[in-house]
Amino acid sequence: MNRTIRRASVFCLLLVLALLGRATWVQAYQARALADDDHNRRKTIAQYAQPLGDIIVAGSPVTGSKGTQAGDLAYKRTYTQGELYAAVTGYSSQAYGATQLEGIYSHVLDGTDDRLKNPLDVVTGKQAAPGSVLTTIDPDVQKAAYEALGDDKGAAVAIDPRTGQILGMVSTPSNDPSKISGTSDGDTWKELLSDPDKPLTNRALRQPLAPGSTFKLVVASAALENGLYSSVDERTDSPDPYTLPGTSTVLKNESASAPCENATLRTALQYSCNNVFAKVAADLGEDKVRAMAEKFGFNTEKLDVPVRASKSVYPSGMDKSSTALTGIGQFEVTATPMQMAMVSAALANGGELAAPHMVSEVTDSDGNALQKFADGDTKRVVSASTAEQLRSAMVTVVEQGTGTNARIDGAEVGGKTGTAQNGVGNSNTPYAWFTSYAKDGSTGKEVAVAVVVEDSGSARSEVSGNGLAAPIAQKMMKAALTR
Repeated sequence: MNRTIRRASVFCLLLVLALLGRATWVQAYQARALADDDHNRRKTIAQYAQPLGDIIVAGSPVTGSKGTQAGDLAYKRTYTQGELYAAVTGYSSQAYGATQLEGIYSHVLDGTDDRLKNPLDVVTGKQAAPGSVLTTIDPDVQKAAYEALGDDKGAAVAIDPRTGQILGMVSTPSNDPSKISGTSDGDTWKELLSDPDKPLTNRALRQPLAPGSTFKLVVASAALENGLYSSVDERTDSPDPYTLPGTSTVLKNESASAPCENATLRTALQYSCNNVFAKVAADLGEDKVRAMAEKFGFNTEKLDVPVRASKSVYPSGMDKSSTALTGIGQFEVTATPMQMAMVSAALANGGELAAPHMVSEVTDSDGNALQKFADGDTKRVVSASTAEQLRSAMVTVVEQGTGTNARIDGAEVGGKTGTAQNGVGNSNTPYAWFTSYAKDGSTGKEVAVAVVVEDSGSARSEVSGNGLAAPIAQKMMKAALTR
């Protein structure tokens, strides 16, 4: 054979082998990655080829689907009371993807999850009937939170302290996911993105802010657990006024007439004495306060409920004056409403924190469980004695202190108010916080709640945890106890 022809034949053979190898690689190893690529139109076509499965609240779907009547996407997502449940469901949009439960369980909801398929379907790639996602949300608690927040910018979370079930999660201003579920909703999408109030942000999970005096519960826990004080009724060594260590800055209390000098932890919580908790934090040191904060969940990188919450932060590398400021929930301390609800939940549950979660079960189209999320996955945060003492002090706050607007007739209610500085030199409207728990002795029902109001439109002088946040928490707790 002619040498030139032989070389050309070998070269062509190598090219064929290379093409076969590449095709085999793509089909055998890259098929799934290509199928899942967000730029693959076939993925979107398959996702909306049939009605989507539903997200369920108390046995009823809060999502749906309807035919599009045009284009290659046969169905689009719809929502029942979309604004009420947006912080739970997220959105599923033909143009902008999916978030929160819609995104996490998209393969179950569109029928492409392999767990929904029989062996033959897996081989052939046939799309199965979609499954459903069952939530722990209580519609009465959710509605109470949404209506109570109203036009305020803020968020609220309610948790069952014993099980960790999330009973309510609301973020306002909200949005109706139905209005961005199609392919021609660009104007609405642009409006949502440009809105300075960020209605697409889930403030309950994704907006960590300075927690203000609600963080004093963490500092009080550290003081008792580390033996700095033996009980909430032992007098502290707390001068009033208190000068931040190493500075000439005098830390003031909200009320100049409050009995804060050398006050007990109970009295200091009752009147929200800054001098007491700043000095306690400075005396303990940042390491001990941080260790306690982290037991409650601060600095956790991956808090999945199953939607991932932003990290709540207790800082490090501080001097003593900065550590003192963290004792009143300022400096660089930040927390989400979910985190502050976890603090109250752990204290209400005897010092044990049940892992928070808002999905109880994922099922196939016949209702058979694909995945269950058990209640009661707990870890000890503080001793039962510390929890009992702080619950007692929180009851004092509600009965005789700064949290009277949270009272519920016939129930044990404990709480802690907070008003956190916002902006350089507190130049912006402060944040109003309230974290609390409630127990009904006759029914055994319990709930822990945290509320933050970022902006209610009220004058600065009218902003307080008791005035703005506590009434919202009260309505949520009342709904939870009567469910």
